[in-house]
Formats: sequence, C-alpha cells, structure tokens
Amino acid sequence: MPTRLKRTRKHRGHVSAGYGRIGKHRKHPGGRGLAGGMHHHRINFDKYHPGYFGKVGMRHYHLQRNHFWCPVINVEKLWTLVPKEEFEAAQSKKDLVPVIDTLQAGYAKVLGKGNLPQVPFIVKARFVSERAEEKIKEAGGVVKLVA
Repeated sequence: MPTRLKRTRKHRGHVSAGYGRIGKHRKHPGGRGLAGGMHHHRINFDKYHPGYFGKVGMRHYHLQRNHFWCPVINVEKLWTLVPKEEFEAAQSKKDLVPVIDTLQAGYAKVLGKGNLPQVPFIVKARFVSERAEEKIKEAGGVVKLVA
C-alpha cells in the first residue's frame, strides 16, 4: 500500500489518531484473552469456533489408550518394511529367509489386502487376520505371533 493512503498520513493533525482522549489506546477494552466468549464476543465464537463451549458424549473413566493401539498394515505393504537389497537376495537365494517384524515398524496387525510375491519369509506380528495368514502361507511364509 502506498504511503499516501496509509492511516498515519490521514491522521496527521488529529491529536489522538483515532484512539480517543480517555483510554488513549491502552489497556484491554474487550477484556483480556478469550474473555467474553459467552457474552460480548459471542458472535465471533459462534461463527468461527462452533462447539467451543460445552461437553459432548460420555466420560470413559480410567481410559488407557494403549489398550486400543492397533495400527494395521496390509499384506501388500509387508515387503516395504524390508530393504530392497534384502528382498532381492531372498528372491535369488532360497536358503535366505528374511524376518519382517511389524511391531518394530510400528504396526500391530496384518490384514489381507493385496498379493504377495512367491518368496518365503517370516512375519512377526501381534495380530494377523485369517486372510492375511492364508496369503502369507501361500507365498511360502510363516506367521509368528508375538505379545
């Protein structure tokens, strides 16, 4: 914006520059912080922050979130947890069997979406769906459940 259009230029010669004689652009005319969310700032809160006040749903006492921790990985993505060189070595040599530890990679359950290459391997997981186990065994793999 060019200087000639700025507010400071427009206010030249007017003592308080739009901030009044008494308050003099000091203190907190609307209250400090989020004050007045249910009163004089209600419109802003309702418009831009719906649901800010109040509660929703039931309380869950003694909630331990780790009881519900169960990230999943599909069968088609299992080989992404292993370096490419290791996969190629397992393809060429039949005596080399890589171990894919899903827990170490941050997954708890193996699901059965997708297809697997016909390369034997060992999967360590906390949970494995029936279809996933079927597909792993078809590919010549083994499932090992860990706690």
